[in-house]
Amino acid sequence: MKKDLSVGVIGLGYVGLPLALGFTEAGLKVTGVDANPTRVAELNAGHSPIDDISDDRLAKGMSAGFSVSGADPSVLSGMDVIVVCVPTPITVSKDPDLTPVLSAAALVRDALRAGQLVILQSTTFPGTTAGPFRDVLEQTKLVAGRDFDLAFAPERVNPGDPASSGRLVPRLVGGLTPESTARAKRLFENINTTVIALSSPDTAEMAKLLENVFRNINIAFVNQLALLCERMGLDVWEVIDAAATKPFGFMAFRPGPGVGGHCIPVDPYYLSWRAREFDFVERFIELAGDINLGMPRHVVDLAADALNERGRSLKGSRIGVVGAAFKPDVQDARNTPASDVIALLAARGAIVSFHDPLVPELRDAAGKTHKSDGFEELLSGSDLLVVVTAHHQLDWDAIFERADLIVDTVNSSRGRVRRANQVLRLGAGWASPDVP
Repeated sequence: MKKDLSVGVIGLGYVGLPLALGFTEAGLKVTGVDANPTRVAELNAGHSPIDDISDDRLAKGMSAGFSVSGADPSVLSGMDVIVVCVPTPITVSKDPDLTPVLSAAALVRDALRAGQLVILQSTTFPGTTAGPFRDVLEQTKLVAGRDFDLAFAPERVNPGDPASSGRLVPRLVGGLTPESTARAKRLFENINTTVIALSSPDTAEMAKLLENVFRNINIAFVNQLALLCERMGLDVWEVIDAAATKPFGFMAFRPGPGVGGHCIPVDPYYLSWRAREFDFVERFIELAGDINLGMPRHVVDLAADALNERGRSLKGSRIGVVGAAFKPDVQDARNTPASDVIALLAARGAIVSFHDPLVPELRDAAGKTHKSDGFEELLSGSDLLVVVTAHHQLDWDAIFERADLIVDTVNSSRGRVRRANQVLRLGAGWASPDVP
């Protein structure tokens, strides 16, 4: 049985770069390919563009033989394995956009030779690997499952958590044939302690979507509960913490200003779109999407309510948004709810600025680009602060000591000294003075 010793990785972002370095550290020969010349130059200069990979780890990987190239099929033709790790976005109408995947498939096609193993990792709807992705590869007249092996192995990376791309996170693989599955399983056993073989690429694709749709629906549920708690005069954060003391049958999810990132706001629409092809309407997914998409508008309503308490209107007020990344302690602002919050505030006449130590520039949902203000400038120049992302490196003591009025969408005020009518909390109403 021939052992796969060389791997080409297409797409060097939050999934592809950790994967490439993992294979390099396992002793395989790895070439990374990216269509973005800026990304290629950045990596070749020794700078990691993602939070979870340090420059030092990148340098060690390159010293061990990891190389980076532009989108040149010739560098892939000699590889035993080619893994595709490109984005899977949605269109404005929230339909799947397979353009990056099919572009990567065309690159693989131009490099493909008999005997190679091709693995798709990009999160997508069931039927992609064995359908449109395979169709592009077979334009070579090579047949998947006969002339080359084909499999799907979903990523499970959690940005901001380097351990999520480590050995202990189980890996799923589903090949077009039992031989493809077994080969992909052997490959990933180089970098994962547990590799689970599934019956098909479609099964692996559906399993990945289930993971993210599960999260999206549960986030929507607690967001809806937060709105109810506001009306009932209850504190949703206290309610969730109380329920979470049950050691079985409950998993805590937290409300917030919306959902962001590369997966949760996107992947459910891949499943609902695919379901419609089978005359099946995924009502849970559609409803969860509506609820989560409505949260930025609710945050703006809270801002208006907070200002109204001071006898001011939203129009003409200076609003400072604290945090723009889609989650704490990462520089990733893809699909961040902050872009909607900023655009909606501006649409209602507010003068909006933001500060994020990790996101120097943000394009809002209306298409306007904003540059991050300095922390002192935001703090002293705002009538109201809206906390969207609670990075740990922010000076929270200064925020709660000096800001006159705050809308807290992520419970950042928990355990902090507060003044009367200073903090309006999503899902909880006005915070009581001092430490709760």
